Amino acid sequence: MASDKDFLKRIESPNGAYNEGLRFFKGVGMVDEAIEKIARDLETRGIDYALIGALALNRHGYQRFTSDIDVVMTAEGLAQFQTQLIGRGYRPAFPGATKAFRWTEGNVPIEVITTDEYPGDGLPKAVRFPDPATEYVVINGVRTVPLPRLVELKLASGMTGRGRLKDLADVQELIRVLKLPVDFAEQLDPSVRGKFAELYADLHGE
Repeated sequence: MASDKDFLKRIESPNGAYNEGLRFFKGVGMVDEAIEKIARDLETRGIDYALIGALALNRHGYQRFTSDIDVVMTAEGLAQFQTQLIGRGYRPAFPGATKAFRWTEGNVPIEVITTDEYPGDGLPKAVRFPDPATEYVVINGVRTVPLPRLVELKLASGMTGRGRLKDLADVQELIRVLKLPVDFAEQLDPSVRGKFAELYADLHGE
C-alpha cells in the first residue's frame, strides 16, 4: 500500500499528523472518508451500528482528533460484518482478530464493541453498551450513539475502569463545551448521576 494512501503511515510524523488533523476537522480526512464508506456498507446490508467514542464526541460538538473508528454492534451484526464484508473492503487488524479491523483502502483502524459488553472494568452493571437498532441519532448522515447514552458510558467507564480518568475529563469537557445544565443528569442512569453532578459542580465552582 502506498504511504500516501496509508492513514497510519501518514500520521507517524508530527507534520503528517498535523496535516491529517486539519483535514479531519474540515471533514475531508481519511477517517471521514472511512466513516462514510463504513456507514454506507453497513446500511446497505441492513447491519445495525452506531458510532461511539471520540467520533461520537465530535458529532455531538466536542471536537477532538482520533486515529480510529469505534462502532457498537450487536453480536449478530458483528457476525454479519465478518461474513459479508471481510475481504470486501475490510480486513482483520491482525491474524485472529475478531473485533479489530482495518478499512483496506486507507488502512484506517476500526474497533467494534458489542452490546453484550460493559464499560470500564467490563463487569455487569446498570450501564451497558446500547442496542444500535434502537439507540441512535443520525448526525451528518451517520448513526451515532445519543448524547445521554454516550455520557453514561463515559461516566461508568471512568468510575470503574483502571486508567480511564480521561473518560471523566471528556464528560467535563462536554459539560463545558455544550453548556450542559445540571439537570441533564435526569436523562442518565441513576448509577452515574452523582458523578455527573460532581463533575458539574467542580467545573462551575459549586
